[in-house]
Amino acid sequence: MSLRYALLAVLTAQPMTGYDLARTFHASVGHVWNAPNSQIYPELHRMEHDELIAGEDVTWGSRGTKRRYSITDAGIGAFRAWMTQPLDYAPERDPAHLKAAYFEWTDADSAREQLRRHAELYRERRGQWMGQLALVRDREHPLVRQRLEIFDAADHDRIVAFKVFAYEGLVAQADQEIAWAERGLALIDSLADHHR
Repeated sequence: MSLRYALLAVLTAQPMTGYDLARTFHASVGHVWNAPNSQIYPELHRMEHDELIAGEDVTWGSRGTKRRYSITDAGIGAFRAWMTQPLDYAPERDPAHLKAAYFEWTDADSAREQLRRHAELYRERRGQWMGQLALVRDREHPLVRQRLEIFDAADHDRIVAFKVFAYEGLVAQADQEIAWAERGLALIDSLADHHR
């Protein structure tokens, strides 16, 4: 159900066509809530049906139209209500850590490769998150700029600070996962030395 609220979050900045919304979603909240377009568009239709957003056909090109969505008062109310509720955390499902707990069932080279791939994944994510963090801090992130244009100047520091806080958390998570993988690689080497 959080996809709905992630889409509402994006629409609080400004009305957008489905295409622009999907593109903005992937460049912003998509870093913390991944969803393919095949999930986004049906959810937009459900949200419109539930009157959380209003859609209107707008001219596109010389003869075409696109659907542009804007958040309704009901959508703002639903988003605010969701924001005030504590999270119900999903049960943990972490295949990387599960497999690591049973590396004795595989050879050292396979375990090393899995840990290297884990570290590389988080290095890539860290790079993406650091890029987003820099844009937010500099107030150059497109969605942040849009928000700063429509919200009162007294709220600007809060808008930026909370987004910085979120991305700093993601970077810290990446750092921890990279360090964990590196400790695992050292452990495998240590155990291999003891086994000789």
